[in-house]
Amino acid sequence: MDNKNNVKIFLLVIGILVLGLIGTVLLRSKEVPAGPGKYDAFATCLKDKGATFYGAFWCPHCQAQKRAFGSSAHLLPYVECSTADGGGQLQVCIDKGIKSYPTWILADGTRIPDDSPDGAGVKLETLASATSCTLPQ
Repeated sequence: MDNKNNVKIFLLVIGILVLGLIGTVLLRSKEVPAGPGKYDAFATCLKDKGATFYGAFWCPHCQAQKRAFGSSAHLLPYVECSTADGGGQLQVCIDKGIKSYPTWILADGTRIPDDSPDGAGVKLETLASATSCTLPQ
């Protein structure tokens, strides 16, 4: 009887540890980075100047564009163009004539397609120059 109780206690402790680990992972995955991101002011300036980033969730260049902004990516003036199944384009992007991703459209209608040689999205320097937003060093 003692051996069975020890096994039950051991399994209970292991179960509690596993649940604790799962809970910790879930909580950490939803954490917002502490403090402002390096590109917060730049991303906010782009939005304030009327620049809009059109992309698709399945587009690797769009993901690279977001990664270039790091923790500031959530501030980007982003418009999702893809239907949920990835097989079509949403009407807002059809109406804007978006043909490739990523595409930035400025307030004056100027279009800036992906200009990086490695397909990493529009260069931040290009966006800064086109909008007069200050790019942090």
